[in-house]
Amino acid sequence: MVEPDKREFTQLLLALRDGNQAALAEITPLIYHELRRLASHYLRQESKNRTIFTTDLVHEAYLRLIDQNYASIENRAHFFGAAARLMRQILVGKARERNAQKRGGGELKLSLDEGAVLSGQKTDELLALDEALDRLKTLDERMSRIVEMRYFTGLTIDETSQALGISTATVKREWSTARAWLATELSH
Repeated sequence: MVEPDKREFTQLLLALRDGNQAALAEITPLIYHELRRLASHYLRQESKNRTIFTTDLVHEAYLRLIDQNYASIENRAHFFGAAARLMRQILVGKARERNAQKRGGGELKLSLDEGAVLSGQKTDELLALDEALDRLKTLDERMSRIVEMRYFTGLTIDETSQALGISTATVKREWSTARAWLATELSH
């Protein structure tokens, strides 16, 4: 499938939000395509003993988008933000399930490379990152969104810049600041 045109995607979202049910048939494959692309990028980074696969992650994220009435999503940037948060919630939920099954301590050695989520990292590390991101969100919501987009969905600097409507220099600066802040938070 050819990657959807950004304007077409946003126009269909707006038509759907305005009650145009015909837009639903057109946008569903585009949403599925975008979710699959994001999930595939993430899961390429995950270790071989993963507990969730691309199709499962895509279906769960899609169902949650529907439950949250994705017709309220305003544009492509809003979509990417919602998808990143949903995938984060799904992955953290899976990590919590695994953690509940095997309680264990240990030192946190979390890599904050973009798109590297769970690439062999421990469940505890993902849970610690989730809590740190919640704290970061209270300090700087945009910085938190940048981390979600870069780390959980593997968007590039340019894609993140376009999705958030900010310059690439701002994304680079805030990504660097967020990584430093998170490294400090996670070292405690």
